[in-house]
Amino acid sequence: MAGHSKFKNIMYRKGAQDKKRSAAFSKLSREITVAAKSGLPDPDMNARLRSAIIAARAQSMPNDNIQRAISKASGADGENYEEMRYEGFGPGGVSLIVEALTDNRNRTATNVRLGFSKNGGNMGAGGSVSHGFDRMGLIVYPAKAGDPDTVFEAALEAGAQDVSSSEDGHEIWTEIGDLHDVAKALEATLGEGEGAKLAWRPQTMVTVTEADAATLMKLLDQLDDDDDVQTVWGNYDVPDEVMEKLGQ
Repeated sequence: MAGHSKFKNIMYRKGAQDKKRSAAFSKLSREITVAAKSGLPDPDMNARLRSAIIAARAQSMPNDNIQRAISKASGADGENYEEMRYEGFGPGGVSLIVEALTDNRNRTATNVRLGFSKNGGNMGAGGSVSHGFDRMGLIVYPAKAGDPDTVFEAALEAGAQDVSSSEDGHEIWTEIGDLHDVAKALEATLGEGEGAKLAWRPQTMVTVTEADAATLMKLLDQLDDDDDVQTVWGNYDVPDEVMEKLGQ
């Protein structure tokens, strides 16, 4: 298990959501509701719901908001969301996977397509880019959870497949079926993490040039601003010096 951290370039910048907290809470609430509907509304008996609640707490979402989102799952007038995945290509030939929860797939598909077309990209067919990613479990811990060696040893003991650590935090990768068992084991040694979810890990990274970086960031911003879009995964690696020039 080894690797250099690319998480800030794999899942779109969490900092952008921090600046738009109300929008972030809306996305988190939607995931909690869907998770609660997918099984029992008890986080101890529903691994996906527990992960969604942990992610919400990591973003300082109030407990009242969390409980309200859970309650929506059992309400007769509760929203019905469908999980959708869109694939496409961004500036510089990067591959992007967009995951959404929507109550109107035509609206969401149109908005995502426009986001790509207006910002130097284009939508692809299902499977057009996902073949270049591995579907895995991802557990995220802040840097303060421990030094890289401590986290590595804990992850190894818990049964993880790979660990990447940087000043941004720790990413612990697992097989899909092991995600929640590993997450639970890690809580005993590292405490509660920032989230555990299924993720798309790129097999290779594409370095984005300064010429393409600004357009790529606009594309990611537009996708992230869509209430239906939950997460954008990509194989882009924007060098730190380029990000600094962009003021990111």
